[in-house]
Amino acid sequence: MEKKNRLTKREYFDKVYRHGKSAANHQFVLYYKAQPQQASFRLGVSVSKKLGNAVVRNRIRRLLKEIVRLNAARIPGGYDLILIARKPAAEMSYHEMEKSVLHVFKRASLLLRKEHTPGPN
Repeated sequence: MEKKNRLTKREYFDKVYRHGKSAANHQFVLYYKAQPQQASFRLGVSVSKKLGNAVVRNRIRRLLKEIVRLNAARIPGGYDLILIARKPAAEMSYHEMEKSVLHVFKRASLLLRKEHTPGPN
């Protein structure tokens, strides 16, 4: 994930938690706050120690960042986002996780339509 797309400082996390909105499903919670002065979105990922040891948590974190990176064109700019993994996320495969993450973005109305590319006739 590019540096400009990272939400890093504690104060930014606190602002999103305090003043943002949230959407959730069984596996993930998404906090989001509009930042109109930003051209792109910034993402922070939070994985609790309750989900497992460092290996498990880092795997989840890497997968979530990769899912967002690959779908970045579908996420509108001008938002600070925090994606929090819940307990069931630890046992999910990549494709299940991707489907669930996109679902939570859709619930927050933060998922643009996929560009349809015409195939060969």
